[in-house]
Amino acid sequence: MNAHSFYRPVSGLNLLSRIGNDPQGRDRLMLDTLARIEAVDRDIGAMTAVARREAAMASAAAAHGPLAGLPIAIKDIFDTHDLVTSYGSPIYERYRPRSDAAIVTLLRRKGAVIVGKTVTSEFAYMAPPATRNPCDIQRTPGGSSSGSAAAVAAGMVPYAVGSQTGGSTIRPASFCGIAGYKPTFGLLPTVGMKCFSWSFDTVGLFAAGVRDVAYLAQVLSDRQLAVDGITAGPVFGVPDSYPWTEPSANASAALDTAVRAIEDAGGRVRRVRFGSWMAAMVAAHDTIQRYEAYQSLGFEYDRHRGDLSPMLAGFLERAATIDAATYTKARVLMGEAKDSLAELFNGVTGLLTPSAPDEAPDGLDSTGDPAFNRNWTLLGCPCVNVPGLWGARGGPIGVQVIGRPWDDARCLDAAAFVEQAIAAASGRRRAT
Repeated sequence: MNAHSFYRPVSGLNLLSRIGNDPQGRDRLMLDTLARIEAVDRDIGAMTAVARREAAMASAAAAHGPLAGLPIAIKDIFDTHDLVTSYGSPIYERYRPRSDAAIVTLLRRKGAVIVGKTVTSEFAYMAPPATRNPCDIQRTPGGSSSGSAAAVAAGMVPYAVGSQTGGSTIRPASFCGIAGYKPTFGLLPTVGMKCFSWSFDTVGLFAAGVRDVAYLAQVLSDRQLAVDGITAGPVFGVPDSYPWTEPSANASAALDTAVRAIEDAGGRVRRVRFGSWMAAMVAAHDTIQRYEAYQSLGFEYDRHRGDLSPMLAGFLERAATIDAATYTKARVLMGEAKDSLAELFNGVTGLLTPSAPDEAPDGLDSTGDPAFNRNWTLLGCPCVNVPGLWGARGGPIGVQVIGRPWDDARCLDAAAFVEQAIAAASGRRRAT
């Protein structure tokens, strides 16, 4: 990390254990949260709106439930009745929905306090916003969940909600050195989220570490997802090659480090080979996403085209050429691929790949390449970015654990194993 680093993620589990049912503890936490946002967000630019101090304090005091009083930030593509929701676009400047998105309602019911909204790329596409990476403010935090990842990495909030349609949770988590979890498609509700592609849009969660994000997922889903005791001896499948793009030497070195740590911790690694159908999914994702986005953003494209970024306007112009027959063919291929998915997990607990082709790129003119994420989004698989590794250029670089659809508990458990193994290996290196 360089001298411009604001990296300071905090554990939500530690905060919950510390404040317990203590109203004064909640007050202190909320005051600390608001102070941290005020102190660092002028440099990071993660927040689009912050709750008024009096409202946040009152909500924390009245909260009850497993997340009672815990401050959480929400990506600005989810509706919030009490905070402006602009979807990253000037078209919706100062827009105030009359209701909350379903995921926001779930959080409030569990006692969380919505402390603010976070920057998103325009309509959760790829036009880069001005948010900076807390690990190095000269780099992008990734996208489209730029603000959510940056807010957690900078220690503004212990948890944040994002989304993923291509790679918008796993990639920013990798770039910012935190845990990111993309659940199985449909595990968490997307009602009240600005739709980009209804076949792929998935709620994503960010936290300091895997155990933190697993606990939040359990609370929101009412499923047994928390990691209480890590299962010994998982088996990870590491692909021989990738049909989309090869990882950089930097990312390959990080993956090799993770593999050695896994084996030292008692896990096993075996090589797997992707079938030819995996290559076809790259184009299928692109086709399906384009066709659906042209419809989902039809109002904005038809009536407010001049207010769209050139990147998104050009994308939608090209998307208009995709006809229903091409879309249907791509969906058939997607269905066939899902039927073939089980073969990838034969004899393995989960797959292990780089989370991104490299560390975060320098500059703010790109959110990075989602190549290592898109196929898993199309297939509906649960994915977890495991933090703890640093690349040759001094930035975080994550590895991705991928599970079978609806086997999120095993995926999170395996990711926690990898995180613990990496931490143990890092401790041994420091000791020598």
